[in-house]
Parts: sequence; structure tokens; C-alpha cells
Amino acid sequence: MMTKDLTGYRVVAVHAHPDDEVLFTGGTLADMAARGADVTVITATLGEEGEVIGEPYQALAESDRLGGFRAWELKRALDTLGVRGIQLGGFGHFRDSGMAGSPAHENPQALVNRVDEAADLLKAHLQRLQPHAVLTYGPDGGYGHPDHIAVHRAVHAAAAPEQRIWWAIFERAAHYRALESITPPEGWSLPDKAYLDNFTTEGFDVAYALADVPLASKRAAMLAHATQIWLADGSLTPVNPHAAQAGLSNPAEVPAAYALSNLFTMPLLRHEYYQLGQGAPQHSLLGEK
Repeated sequence: MMTKDLTGYRVVAVHAHPDDEVLFTGGTLADMAARGADVTVITATLGEEGEVIGEPYQALAESDRLGGFRAWELKRALDTLGVRGIQLGGFGHFRDSGMAGSPAHENPQALVNRVDEAADLLKAHLQRLQPHAVLTYGPDGGYGHPDHIAVHRAVHAAAAPEQRIWWAIFERAAHYRALESITPPEGWSLPDKAYLDNFTTEGFDVAYALADVPLASKRAAMLAHATQIWLADGSLTPVNPHAAQAGLSNPAEVPAAYALSNLFTMPLLRHEYYQLGQGAPQHSLLGEK
């Protein structure tokens, strides 16, 4: 039985889009919540500019109805992780900015054009929640997404100087090692060096180990984001009624593989990685004994 050794601790994760919470921090959040911590995920946009995996729901993106659907995916994922969710400013308040150069980037409702407002709203939440740790992105947003960078800026503008902030990353060396043990499913490919180096970050301060239960919660939460994430473990969803199966030569360390809409094969790891963004160094995210 899992002990409630984190009772009394408060954690806030701030993310840009539905599915970021599980890809960057899902196992950590599930483990902390199961161990008694009060865990809140604050999501800035509804991910309206996301690309849909699977044929049945393609028209959601084409008709600009994807955001509402992803709000429900997020709700199911957060319930699976056992954490509470807050939509920054309310559902639909900030819009997904898309990538630099896209029409969405110029929308006055886009998050990138309202960073100061987002920071003010975040400041109020952080003052109320008083988290022992805030989890978010590093200065490059993990892989350069403008909304991730906007969230990073807003969090650091909103946080008190003494607030401990951890940057969640996809650690480079761990991903390179893991991909050596994966054979992509038919139709998928391995990412090239340029993609992988952009997607990952070198070095970490804390490697958060995922036991079987939080890892299973993370996998289930990934499945909840079926328009965005395709798990290569034979799973089927109404959104994407096709099975994919990756070859795994080291399942104890790399228990699954997944892809986003680009069908680049990525590993599901036994650890989630963090760099210290603000605050005194410590050996764990919460400094617990």
C-alpha cells in the first residue's frame, strides 16, 4: 500500500495545452497525488491548433471545434491522474497561439499576445494555493513552442522570489538510450538527430522515478488525450480505431512507445526529469525527507 508521506504538501503544474500535463509531468503528478499531496494543474489554452490523430475526428480541427473536445480529454486525463484542474481565466479565455508565423499567432486572443494578463491570473492562483513547488517549462518551452515559452515567462513573472520552480524536460541522453531499444510500428519512424535534439534538453537536477502504479496512471492519461497521442501498445480508442505495436527489447526500462501526429516514435520512460528553475538546490522536488 502506498504511504501518504506527502500529505500537507502542495504542488502546482502550469502547462500550455491539454496533454502537456501528462507528457511532461504525468507520472510525477499521479505519484504525488497518490502519496497525499494536494496537486493542481493549471492549463492556459484548449489546444485549438492541435493536429488530430485518427480519421473519425479530423473535422474538429478543420471546423475550429477541437478546443471543446480537448477540454473533455483534459478532464478525463486529470481524473485519471487523481489531480485537480484549473483553466486559466476560464475555458476559452486564452487561445492556442500555434507556431510562429501561423495566422493563429496573430490572433489577439492568443496566449503569446497576453502574457502579462496570464501572469496576473497566475499570481492570484499561486498566492491562494501557496505551492511548495511549481512545475512548468524552461526558457525554451521544452522544444520551442511559443505557448510553452509564454507560460514559462508568465510563471516566472507571477511567482514570488522565494517560490521554488522546476522546469520539466525531456532529457536528451535518456531519450537517445531508450530509442535504441524500440522498433517503430509499421508506418512510424524514429526521429532524426535534429528533431530529437530540439525536442530534448541536456542535463537534469532531479530524475523522478515512476513505479508501476504512477506509470500505469500516466499511460491511461495519455490514452485520454487520444486526439493528440497514439500509444504503440495495441490500444484502440474511438478517436483513433487503429492499433499500433512497437517492438521493445528492454520493456523493464522502456515499457512503451508513443507518437504525436508526426508519427515520430518516442519512448515512455521510467523517469521524468527536471531542472531547477528558481530556488535553493535540493535533492527532490519537494525537499521531503
